[in-house]
Formats: sequence, structure tokens, C-alpha cells
Amino acid sequence: MSDTMTLRRDSNPWYREPWPWILMAGPAIVIVAGFVTAWLAIVSNDGLVADDYYKQGLALNQRLQRDYYASDLGLRADVMRSGQQVRLLVAAERDAALPGALTLKLSHPTRAGHDQMVRMVSEGQGFYGGKLSSDISGRWYVSIEDPAGKWRLQGEWRADGEAPLHIAPRPEK
Repeated sequence: MSDTMTLRRDSNPWYREPWPWILMAGPAIVIVAGFVTAWLAIVSNDGLVADDYYKQGLALNQRLQRDYYASDLGLRADVMRSGQQVRLLVAAERDAALPGALTLKLSHPTRAGHDQMVRMVSEGQGFYGGKLSSDISGRWYVSIEDPAGKWRLQGEWRADGEAPLHIAPRPEK
């Protein structure tokens, strides 16, 4: 028997081995993800930040007065949707004259570019009809206002469901 040692010599260069590439893949993926994140931050609109936040804060009391007035009138509304067609049923506990048209504002919670304003025309007996500019799904903030800006009703709507949205004035004063 011979006690000679044989040395194994790999003939492949390092770049032909899988382990260096596996170890370099992690940092490479992080760099690509960083560029994608930076691109999204530059291209997308951050609709959550208002430029005139101070003025909006000062006007808060004026907007709350419209909610209080709707509560005093005892207004209630149901919002129903079929495709892009929207119908409202507005009722008042007191004998308040309902206007010939209302404004329905649909505001997306995170994407201001998807917001819609629909003019709702009276169809008689408290029913109003209008058409959305595009189909909606998901969660939306709903605001129904009279044309004079005296009252408004607000609510939060899951537009995916078949059930109508019931809106009543907020009771706090």
C-alpha cells in the first residue's frame, strides 16, 4: 500500500460555482427593490398630505355646522348602486323641502385621483339618480350635500357589497 496523498484540484473558476452567485443575489435584490421603491415614491401622488392644512383646520367648524343642520332636519339617506348607476333615497323627519338636485361625493381613502363627484337629479318622492364616471369597488367615503351647502350627510361605504348604504347624521353636538 502506498501512503501517497492525492490532491483534488477543481478546474472550474469561481464564477462557475453556484455559491458565490447565491450569496451575491441577496444584496442585488435589495438594490433593485430600492430603485423600484424610489421610482414609486417619485411617480405616485401622495394624496394624503394637504398643502393648506391650517386653512382646512380653521374651516372645520363651518363643515360641522352642515352636519348639525342635517341632524336638526332629521335627514336620512340610502345609497344604492347597480354598475355605474347610483340611486339615493333621501327622507326627512321634518317637512323639509328636498332640492331638485344633490351632489354625491365619493372619496377614495388613499387615492385622491379616483374621487368622483356625481350630480344626482330628483326622480320624485325622495329618489335621486345619477351615473358614476367609472365603476368603483372597495372602501369609499360618501358625502351627500344640497346645492346651497346648508347640510350634508356622510358615511363610509363598502361598494363591493350588494346591500345599500344607510346614512344618518352623526348625533354628536
